[in-house]
Amino acid sequence: MVAGVLAPLGLQLAPEKTRVVHIDEGFDFLGHHIRRQRKRGTNKYFAYTMPSKKAVQAIKDKVSAKTHRSTRNQDLAELILSLNRMLRGWATYFRHGVSKAIFDLIDAHAWGRLMRWIRRKYAGKARLGMTEFKRRFCDRGWRIAHQGTAFTGASPVKIERYRYRGAKIPTPWSTEPAGT
Repeated sequence: MVAGVLAPLGLQLAPEKTRVVHIDEGFDFLGHHIRRQRKRGTNKYFAYTMPSKKAVQAIKDKVSAKTHRSTRNQDLAELILSLNRMLRGWATYFRHGVSKAIFDLIDAHAWGRLMRWIRRKYAGKARLGMTEFKRRFCDRGWRIAHQGTAFTGASPVKIERYRYRGAKIPTPWSTEPAGT
């Protein structure tokens, strides 16, 4: 039935990549995990979109690669700027779903990696303690900053849910006009 709808559009299904699953089980599509779940505190069920586990692991791996020990010759301000750009771009792609907790998780991972990178790079004869780290490399609270560049991560990206379009959403293969 789906193949019949896609054929006039010039599209076809790849049988080896296509599988049928229940919406309660969920599926991954373009880095998103789409699943129907019960909303907390109610008995209503809604379809939720969030970054897939594979997408989250991929961004964690990229952060780990940027803060690997072989990159310690890099300037700290450049590293912070590079991490900010990468995390903001990733978060912008996933901002339309239920992603805030995952953004915080990614930021915590990136902050920890960056903190360990700084402590190893700038350690003198003794290890750089956390009080000394905070005094030298943090501007407000525990926000890492160096030479006017502050680590922001993915959390400042605003979550924008889909707008409500009414009960009837027009489809390209519908024969009825929208709004009737």
